[in-house]
Amino acid sequence: MKKIILMAVAIFAIGLTSCEDKKKTEAETIIEDARDNNADIEMKDGGDKVKIKEVDGDEVKIKTDDNGDVKIKTDDNN
Repeated sequence: MKKIILMAVAIFAIGLTSCEDKKKTEAETIIEDARDNNADIEMKDGGDKVKIKEVDGDEVKIKTDDNGDVKIKTDDNN
């Protein structure tokens, strides 16, 4: 009986963790989209500064400060 209860708990726990959504930050979404579009991506300071040059000439700069705050700056050249 003890084994059945432990198996049920294990199956329930696995079910909960597999349904967990992993939310992406805005910066992660921007970087992923840039990779998909073959943009030129430069990372400095261990990823705290990211500069993305899109094929169409647009630039996006993502900076993470010491407090963990993320700043996203766009330069649309259209």
